[in-house]
Amino acid sequence: MIDYKEHILANGLRVLVNEDTTSAMAAVNLLYEVGSRDEEPHRTGFAHLFEHLMFRGTCGVPDFDEPVQEVCGENNAFTSADYTNYYITTPKDNFRTALWLEADRMRGLDITPEKLRVEKSVVVEEFNQRFLNRPYGEQWHTLRAMVYKESPYRWPVIGLTPDHIRDASMEDVKAFYDRFYLPSNAILSVSAALSAEEVFEAAEHFFSEVPTLPAPATRSYPTESPITAPRRHTIEAAVPADQITIAFLMGDRGSREYYICDLLTDLLAGGESARIYQHLVRRRQIFSAANAYITGERGQGMLILTGQINPGVSVEEAEDALYGELELLVREPVGDYELTKVQNKFEANITFGELNVMNKAMNLGYYRMLGDMTLLNGETAIYRSITAEEIAEFIRHNLGRNQSATLIYRSKP
Repeated sequence: MIDYKEHILANGLRVLVNEDTTSAMAAVNLLYEVGSRDEEPHRTGFAHLFEHLMFRGTCGVPDFDEPVQEVCGENNAFTSADYTNYYITTPKDNFRTALWLEADRMRGLDITPEKLRVEKSVVVEEFNQRFLNRPYGEQWHTLRAMVYKESPYRWPVIGLTPDHIRDASMEDVKAFYDRFYLPSNAILSVSAALSAEEVFEAAEHFFSEVPTLPAPATRSYPTESPITAPRRHTIEAAVPADQITIAFLMGDRGSREYYICDLLTDLLAGGESARIYQHLVRRRQIFSAANAYITGERGQGMLILTGQINPGVSVEEAEDALYGELELLVREPVGDYELTKVQNKFEANITFGELNVMNKAMNLGYYRMLGDMTLLNGETAIYRSITAEEIAEFIRHNLGRNQSATLIYRSKP
């Protein structure tokens, strides 16, 4: 159970505090409601670029890392399709340093042509290493374009092409910063052995001087049309083994469908005792490795089945085997023991996650962004309420071959 208090500053910054008396550390998390889905199709990769630029310093603090290290702190960040997240841990008595630094760079980022040039080069090199010059590296670009036709989820967080970053001008970058890096578009969350009033007072002190600017205009994201016929694509490449990946559209993060899919993929591939490993890797030896998971976007996500195919096994046999596991769950709904085991695992993960102050700070920001704080402490009950019949019904209506996008890699020298 995560308890919290909330305060909203006059400039729109939402501040949430969890008073955790068990830790000597303070976790400070700042979430900006901007991700890759907020980019223009001809200017992708900007949200991720800003994750890098935000560490390049301000006029007042040229080196962001130095003051963090001086107070024995650590910091990092990550970008998703839906938001960009910055976090700092410090001893609790030094938490004000983290707030000072975040307030300083919220509107004071010093973007110079040289800093932009350096970070563009870093991001382009990351694009090359992780996607263009890596086995199976282009699969996410290809698969997302197969599944999504209208939604901005059709490109990965890194962007559609490195050219969008190479061609980014100072005007483009500053416009993105001015539009999204605002107190009214951010959520500050803190978990520490500090009173909520003390944190609220510090937030007022450091952030109240950040200009009050209206949040970005309400953004609308297209609802993706259902897949009604099989979509298939084959890539021949110098990869270690043939691989098949099957993707299906699923419900958004706040829907019951999300939890059904999350539980279903754990039934299939949540460890070595799960069905896909036991049936298709260990016994039948169709795959050398296989997995099932969801992407978990705030909007419509993807449910994915994937496996690297053993030599001598055809792609058709591998594909039939994956669908066979789904069909088995429809013919013979999962039993109480197996279902409860997976539900127990979710509850354990949630419970253990609440022991860490940074996890709690991140969760406060994340669920506040989702707009449903009941989920902060209510997800265990949702997982517990899902039945075998619901899982079978979902598979029957949503995971057929006509609703799939299948990407096949064929190995060549």
